[in-house]
Amino acid sequence: MNDVLRLNHGSDVYVVRSCHNEDGTDLLALGGEHSVEVYQINTATTYRRLATFHVGNRVTALAWSPRSVSPSRSDEWVVEIAAAGIDFGLHLLSKSSSSAESTFQFGGGLSGHHGKVNDMCFCGGRDEDNKRYVATVSDDKMLMVWDLHPPLDISSAIPSPEVSSANDDSSSPGPRPQPTAYAIAFSHPLTTVDSHPHSSKEFLVSDCRGSVYLTDWRTDPHQTEQGTWRHSIVVELTESRAISNSLLATSSQWNAFAAWRRDNADIVGVSCGPRFAIWDLSKLRGGKPLHVGTSFADGGYAFRWCPTNPDYFAISAHSNARGAVIHVHNIGYVHAQPSVINIAPAPHRIRDFDFMAVCTQPVLAVALGHQVAAFALGDDR
Repeated sequence: MNDVLRLNHGSDVYVVRSCHNEDGTDLLALGGEHSVEVYQINTATTYRRLATFHVGNRVTALAWSPRSVSPSRSDEWVVEIAAAGIDFGLHLLSKSSSSAESTFQFGGGLSGHHGKVNDMCFCGGRDEDNKRYVATVSDDKMLMVWDLHPPLDISSAIPSPEVSSANDDSSSPGPRPQPTAYAIAFSHPLTTVDSHPHSSKEFLVSDCRGSVYLTDWRTDPHQTEQGTWRHSIVVELTESRAISNSLLATSSQWNAFAAWRRDNADIVGVSCGPRFAIWDLSKLRGGKPLHVGTSFADGGYAFRWCPTNPDYFAISAHSNARGAVIHVHNIGYVHAQPSVINIAPAPHRIRDFDFMAVCTQPVLAVALGHQVAAFALGDDR
């Protein structure tokens, strides 16, 4: 990839997610005002739109299912994505080489979230559970883990408008059972959730104050002495200055963004306000970060690890005063000046970005207005 590929979604793009499955590294999903589009990226100038899913309202989060397989890897390809809308509803989007687009709605009403869903991910690990469970976090302070294939349909006796409205295929064998949720309450609104390929029992959760929790979602609180949510917390990570900054009125727009390094389950990265922190869970030292630094003095936003060059991580600017800017850091030289990627001048702002695993060279996909630009690092254009 030696050039800049531009995808026009037709409306503002709010979420960009690349597929990190081994069989789907060239797949990219865009979430906009009303729909989700899925592309297969072939080269810097060649792409193919695989699917368009109508969600009906603004998309706030996306997650790729481990079931997804690219047409470049198999003639029997599959696209499956979980999506969240601004109305707090959830959707399972699917299409394959032998079937058209399908949208399955769930998580609405009293059984779901009651605040904006900020992030979502499928379960980690490499067994069949990673396709079955998807986690969501919200402004309502709840982590919910949804069983997409429950053994018992607890709502089978209750008419479900979400199911009937989403089931437009008259050839369908019948209504699909509604997913069930296991909920864990936290003390503050939650901003991100992440899973790791090496673990199927833990999620990495961050809140709006900058705290990060390694959460064992399979722990049953009723089997503990006190039966509280804190018995699900394996590790709580806090960076003292980020916490103090989050309590200031001037930092009310800052949110923590936590991510797991793909090749090492012990390495966790977090951005909160102007600072970032890197923890090594094998050397906690009383919870003190391994590395702390400043990326954007006026506040950073999304934090992403590069899947193909795992020493690289990137942080986007929160404020549009700087324009659309991304800083790329190297964990081996974490205190050195980052590589600065200037994508567009002010007042443009990056709504979201992600690394793609499409080739050995790091590739960024960046949402800017109606467009998403995909380019390899090192391309000065």
